[in-house]
Amino acid sequence: MKTLKTTLLLCLISVLAFGNVSTKEKDALIAICNATNGDNWTVTWNTDAPISTWHGVVVKNDKVIALDLSFNNLVGQLPIELGDLVNLQSLNLFRNKLSGTVPSTIGNLKQLKSLNIAFNTLNGELPNSIGNLNALVNLELFMNRIEGSIPSTIGNLVKLEKLELFSNNLSGTIPIEIGTLESLKELSLSSNNLSGAIPKTIKNLTHLEKLSLFDNSLFGAVPSSLGSLANLEEILLSDNMLYGNVPTSLANLTKLKVLMLNNNDLKGDFASLAEKIPSMVQFEYVNLNEKKNSALVDTD
Repeated sequence: MKTLKTTLLLCLISVLAFGNVSTKEKDALIAICNATNGDNWTVTWNTDAPISTWHGVVVKNDKVIALDLSFNNLVGQLPIELGDLVNLQSLNLFRNKLSGTVPSTIGNLKQLKSLNIAFNTLNGELPNSIGNLNALVNLELFMNRIEGSIPSTIGNLVKLEKLELFSNNLSGTIPIEIGTLESLKELSLSSNNLSGAIPKTIKNLTHLEKLSLFDNSLFGAVPSSLGSLANLEEILLSDNMLYGNVPTSLANLTKLKVLMLNNNDLKGDFASLAEKIPSMVQFEYVNLNEKKNSALVDTD
């Protein structure tokens, strides 16, 4: 009888401490802690306390729906068990010291709406499984060391509004599948090693507000279809190998505030174009081997 009472007491303590969060989710959290030097985090976890009290962990209806360990001195590689947190809607690991690759099991997180592992030292290629994150709205992996091409599967993320992959080591062309992301408002792929032309499918991004492709090796013409993207406020195409005439259709962009075309081999009546866009506040159009030209337009 005494043994039975002791067993029941231990079970009660376990329920009070961990609720009904699944063992698989708890084990996944502990695997992340162990793999990233959890004892030396800025804010550590007391794993004897209820999971809902662990720093950065949000539990709802006995499910782990959010994990925010940003600025928390995580050092190491993300374990494959990350993919067992299948109820996550938000994952924020911004500004740590994470290395290694993004595990392919991340594709299991099909409820994820926001993914931010920016400002770390991730390397290797992005897994094709990232295209499984059908609910994703924000994808922020900037300022890492990610290599290889942008997976064509990224075109599956049809709810995506923000795609920030700038300041990595990405190479290859911008996939034409980018044009399926019709909800996209911000596309930031600057400071990589991307080559090839700006895909024509970009014309489908009718909600786009910011297009940042500067500091790559893109070549070819600036698509005239950019002039039909009426919500554009910033176009940053500097430091590429673009050539030809600047499309006069850009004058249709009545919301455009910043247009940076410098360090390419582009031609056109730049001053006239600047005058035709009433909202313009910054316009830089220096060409390769030419004296710098820029225009700051007074909107008052």
